[in-house]
Amino acid sequence: MTDHVWKDHAARLAETVAHRGSRWYAPIATTPRHRFVPRWWQADGDAWTVRDGMADESEWLRVAYSDRTLVTRVGTTHADHAPESGRATGRPTSSSTLPGLVVGMLRHARIADDSSVLDVGTGSGYSAGVLSAHLGDGQVTSVDIDPYLTEIAAERLAGIDRRPDIVTLDATGPLPGTYDRIVSMVSVRPIPPTWLAALKPGGRLVTTVTNTTLIITADRTADGGAVGWVERDRAGFMATRSAGDYPPADVLDAVRDLDGDTVTTGRYPVLDVVEAWDLQSMLELTAPDIQHRFEQRPDQRRTAWMFHADGSWARATGHRGDPPTVHQAGPRRLWDVLEAIRHRLNMSGELPVRGARVTINPEGTITLHRGHWSAVIAE
Repeated sequence: MTDHVWKDHAARLAETVAHRGSRWYAPIATTPRHRFVPRWWQADGDAWTVRDGMADESEWLRVAYSDRTLVTRVGTTHADHAPESGRATGRPTSSSTLPGLVVGMLRHARIADDSSVLDVGTGSGYSAGVLSAHLGDGQVTSVDIDPYLTEIAAERLAGIDRRPDIVTLDATGPLPGTYDRIVSMVSVRPIPPTWLAALKPGGRLVTTVTNTTLIITADRTADGGAVGWVERDRAGFMATRSAGDYPPADVLDAVRDLDGDTVTTGRYPVLDVVEAWDLQSMLELTAPDIQHRFEQRPDQRRTAWMFHADGSWARATGHRGDPPTVHQAGPRRLWDVLEAIRHRLNMSGELPVRGARVTINPEGTITLHRGHWSAVIAE
């Protein structure tokens, strides 16, 4: 593939996610994203099918230079290692983040020309490549827990003459240096104390909170903690992991059609909670670690399930727009928790999560507060 072909696509991508006066325009326009995703997983119903860029270069360029996330690893199988027309099931465990979100996270970091930056979550290596294009190799460190990801990212970066420091480690543990900025392309809850220890005085961290779409920006304080805000825009990243895959957690089959200990008529229609970003984020802060499933039939009959490891579960079923029948069981009534948040939203017109003030103590516990509302995010 000749340079002028991919560069035309990269320039159009830069026009989409930045602007010609932006410091991030040139890094996006000069970084060959297709080199970082020669193969990727494409959603195919309840499974994933591998796609090979070399099999169709025009499609490869179209996909690689679109503003979309490309899943590169499902479960423990990287797309690079999948057989032709291979299929996989499971949860995505690595990706090349959509370029618009990469730029958004970097903008939140307020990176100066002399900043040293830690990129948490190497993934495909694309974000490290964009950072190196802007700052130079010596100011960029990127870390990931997966040895193959760091090895192949370093190889592909070297192939375009960019050589940031790529390190294999668990990002929630000790870090290899100190930095002016820490930008995380994975989500955490709470903040790893090692991040705060690795921030230089006045340094800034940018991250998202696991199972939410909350972007936190916070500047280090003299006591070793940090203060900042929940930004008004949104992002969702995979959570940090300590093994090759996330632990299995789906218990939908066990509760799919059970009768609840209580059966009531819900106040609000069934919705897909995961797609209602502020609602889901507020619910996660109120009752962490609830799993969600949602189905809609052709006749507009909707069912939502909620379940938790403590044995609590709820199922709400109803036609679109109608009050649902709600089954609940276990130590907590999860649908009632959700409806209380929806009622708050209807009464006030918004939820307090966006724009909340953030305080992080040196141990990483996050406190959010806005007006009379507050929430604590801890272990």
